[in-house]
Amino acid sequence: MVPPFLSYITFNRMGLTARNLKSILDTPEDFEMHIIDSNSKDDTWDYLQTLTDSRIKSKTRLTVNSGPIFALNLNLTKRRPEQYFFSIDSDVLMKTPDWLTRFMRVFNTFPDVGLLGVQRTAPYLPVYPPVIPKSSYGVTYLELTAGIIDAPLDFVHGCCMGMRPELIPLIGYWSEETCYGDAELTPRVMHYTPFKAGYMTDQNMIPLIDIDMTQKISCAECMVQGYCKQDKVYNTCFNIHNNYHKNEPFVNLYKWKYLEFFRELQAGQRTAYCASIYDGNSIANHAYNSAWAMENMNYYIANSN
Repeated sequence: MVPPFLSYITFNRMGLTARNLKSILDTPEDFEMHIIDSNSKDDTWDYLQTLTDSRIKSKTRLTVNSGPIFALNLNLTKRRPEQYFFSIDSDVLMKTPDWLTRFMRVFNTFPDVGLLGVQRTAPYLPVYPPVIPKSSYGVTYLELTAGIIDAPLDFVHGCCMGMRPELIPLIGYWSEETCYGDAELTPRVMHYTPFKAGYMTDQNMIPLIDIDMTQKISCAECMVQGYCKQDKVYNTCFNIHNNYHKNEPFVNLYKWKYLEFFRELQAGQRTAYCASIYDGNSIANHAYNSAWAMENMNYYIANSN
């Protein structure tokens, strides 16, 4: 069996990235990891060069940050057809050693589940969408019941998620035309493919995979101080991250694209398949609003570099 593909994308916050990446690499799970550094301005890339784990199959440093969706799709182009695709955000510390085994147990038990995620933890508010527990042969997951478009948090959080390989030919890529990430992916899967989406849990409704999403650590706690060239007084990797992290203003500015995208889907003007700039065949054979996509890309180029 081909090991699952694990996408890991970093953007500054070297101290947090190093801590959290170590937590994944310290697990015994088998995967093929592909790391992208989205043109970090701190010392993240120098740190990444020290990693020698054989499960890391590629390290890519982008010359310009075009936003998280374009980086995700670049990694997705590297996936082999039979591979499950997992993505873990750089602010996730993995506390469950057999996390991937647990994901695969749910996928193997429920063949109609295409998208699985882990619920976010503090400091994010514990607000979760309506779900129904589904159990079979002692395995349980929480199935999303609605996936309502434009409903707050009614989607699978992208912080730690996996996709079944049979789903991917139906959806293609994350939408570069909206760059709305998990908020667009979940309803697209739920309403326009035969697959279901949900969250990892155990039979007692306790998250099956334990993560920590601490957003900042002190320089004293940092395990890679030796690679840090910042003055640590006026400039830290967290200051740099905050200065260039522009997802929230992007969402506020371009929400209309997300709404129009789903209006087109509902009207049958396009299919669930989203093309990518990194896949010429996908653009040639599917709807792709290049003007929207380029506007999104240029937003991040102008504001996050």
